[in-house]
Amino acid sequence: MSDAALADAPTPVLVTESAAKRIAFILSQEDQKGMKLRISVSGGGCSGFQYGFTFDDTKNDDDILIEKDGAAVLIDTTSLELLGGSQIDYVEDMIGASFQIKNPQAKSSCGCGNSFSV
Repeated sequence: MSDAALADAPTPVLVTESAAKRIAFILSQEDQKGMKLRISVSGGGCSGFQYGFTFDDTKNDDDILIEKDGAAVLIDTTSLELLGGSQIDYVEDMIGASFQIKNPQAKSSCGCGNSFSV
């Protein structure tokens, strides 16, 4: 890859150990061989963009694949532009448990953390 291509490449997305363990656990419970967690960004939500989480068994040509501790995450290149530098985490606290995205590009987000603006 050329220096120019590296300069244009989005900042990687980090999947925490906690998130990787939870993804692997969910897939093992559902007996979903070959499935991956797909994270996407689409227009909508109360802040402009919203995060989407689905399971998918197909890696498209424009997807990047992040693998960690037996878990696999797919992100399409368009979503990656808005997720670059983010940390995908799984958090359990007194009010519940959920995947959370800590996105350094987000200028603001809604109270539930599922939508953001840049």
